[in-house]
Amino acid sequence: MKTGKEGALHLAYCTKIHPANGWPELFESIRSYVPVLKSRLCPDQPFGIALRLSATESVQLLEPSRFREFKDFLIEQNLYVFTVNGFPYGSFYGQPVKAQIFAPDWRDERRVQYTLQLIEILWQLLPPGTEGSISTLPLSYKSWITNDNRGEAMAKIVHNLVRVVEALVAVRREQGLNIHLDIEPEPDGLLENCREFIQFYRQWLLTYGAPVLAGKMNVPLAAARRHILNHVRLCLDTCHLAVTYEEPSQVLSLLEEEGISVGKVQVASGLKALLPESPANRIGLYQSLEQFANSFYLHQVIGRSSRAVAGRFPDLGAALPHLAGCRDEEWRIHYHMPLFVEQYRMLQSTQAETLEVLQLLRDRGFTRHLEIETYTWQQLPEDLKIDLFSSLLKEYQWVLAAMGPFNRSDGS
Repeated sequence: MKTGKEGALHLAYCTKIHPANGWPELFESIRSYVPVLKSRLCPDQPFGIALRLSATESVQLLEPSRFREFKDFLIEQNLYVFTVNGFPYGSFYGQPVKAQIFAPDWRDERRVQYTLQLIEILWQLLPPGTEGSISTLPLSYKSWITNDNRGEAMAKIVHNLVRVVEALVAVRREQGLNIHLDIEPEPDGLLENCREFIQFYRQWLLTYGAPVLAGKMNVPLAAARRHILNHVRLCLDTCHLAVTYEEPSQVLSLLEEEGISVGKVQVASGLKALLPESPANRIGLYQSLEQFANSFYLHQVIGRSSRAVAGRFPDLGAALPHLAGCRDEEWRIHYHMPLFVEQYRMLQSTQAETLEVLQLLRDRGFTRHLEIETYTWQQLPEDLKIDLFSSLLKEYQWVLAAMGPFNRSDGS
């Protein structure tokens, strides 16, 4: 749906919340949920969809008969696609994902071909004059890139990203549509925060990648840099931003100084635990956190303390044995909580940090794309679960309320 001043923002929930094995199952879920949500939220205006397609599903959707069927459905229901989540390559449900969510990474030809397929899908679905975005992983998982292979790995990653930029420039020239690839920093990713993203952009993408692109396209270096700045942007996930303790206003200022754009904001909240000083008082906290540890996904933990070096753990299950003795004062956990949940037992969410980003967006208008990115509904403790439709509706209502008077009353 469109919201904001004169409908300047596009808002949608990410369809990766739907358990699906292949495009037919995913399409059935979209047909079941999206039109009903639209009828409740903006019955008389176009309603946006944020597609998540696995590599297999993207191939299946590109089959001509399926593609026509989906486009006809969009037209009939007054729906449109403006963004695609291209981070998870393979299956996202029914089996442990953990670090394999980063595979294949940007060194791998499969990642390139998958992303090119998403570009092919998106440009054919974008309404005229609408900007498109495709989010992607933070290049690789940090532990997979060592000092021994870093130079070779980074060169390969940049060459592959340049190939995608070439394709995006071609779409803009031939179809008149502007689509950008939005890199999403994540804890323990090769780029785990926005500062690392900016450093990569400056030191590798512009310094090394722009000359490569200039040579491939036979354009001046300045033109190649402009192409990269237009077509490669930041995907700002508000959960990841909070878990890495980054200050949103500072991040936005740094991006502005470098001339780098935010392509998409993924609206999500993480978990926050304030650790009692006495280990004996942490028993209840352990019990609260334990309910979130048994999950298919990675839930990285980053601690903060004024007295000692803060703890870091690759997953919540690995962190819990250290809870009693660690000197951290706070843990933030990469666990996407419902946006409307502020507190659960002895835990808080990073809802306040998410709200801060949305308020900055309202004031500074630094992107046009908003994607609701809670995906943990099936993994939540039982007393947090409500039916999926009600959950989605509450998420939309929370985001719209958070944007305050910036929203138009007619929901358009």
